[in-house]
Amino acid sequence: MRIKKGSEIRSDRKSALLGTLAGWTMKLLAATLRFEIRDLAGIGNKNAPMPPVIYVLWHNRFFCVPPAWNRICYGHRKTVALTSASHDGDMVARAMAVFGLGSVRGSSSRRGVAALVGLKRALQEGLDICVTPDGPRGPRYQLQPGIIKLAESTGAPIIPIHVRFSSAWRLKTWDRFVIPKPFSRVQVTFAEPITLTRGMDAEIFENQRIRIENLMIQATDDA
Repeated sequence: MRIKKGSEIRSDRKSALLGTLAGWTMKLLAATLRFEIRDLAGIGNKNAPMPPVIYVLWHNRFFCVPPAWNRICYGHRKTVALTSASHDGDMVARAMAVFGLGSVRGSSSRRGVAALVGLKRALQEGLDICVTPDGPRGPRYQLQPGIIKLAESTGAPIIPIHVRFSSAWRLKTWDRFVIPKPFSRVQVTFAEPITLTRGMDAEIFENQRIRIENLMIQATDDA
């Protein structure tokens, strides 16, 4: 699925080239890693397919998720990831394409409404969606309410993705982006689905946001 490009979506040859190069670098590094994938959600079960889901993971942990997703879902599930409308977002979208993942361009700061519409359309078309709820600019490990609104309005279950590293580099970016060291161990957990009730009042809505945020923080090794 592709969202019609508007004047606010940024893309050029440089970001396309760098993003594709980054994707192949990720793929080569991932080939050296010792993955432990825990599928508590059951998304890898081809004999009992689930309806479209919403994957959520912290922004600094997405490096290892595409190759892990490929190992259990490639060929029987399709996913699009939310990336920002900036040149950096274009690079991420190109990198994800190396792993067979599509993209919806937009963020809370730019093209937010268009991104929400695109994500809802993807779910309606039978695609899973993947969102980093503290991106693209933070604060780190703070779950923004948009993902809760999306799950409530569509009925799609939320599947938190937890990633832990035995040895990794942590960049000096706002999110302390994590890159695993070659030949290290990486544990990726697709947690049990969380389904939200439609029509929640403001208090219940915020309680659910905090509950999911805390679940994700508790599974993080550097929070």
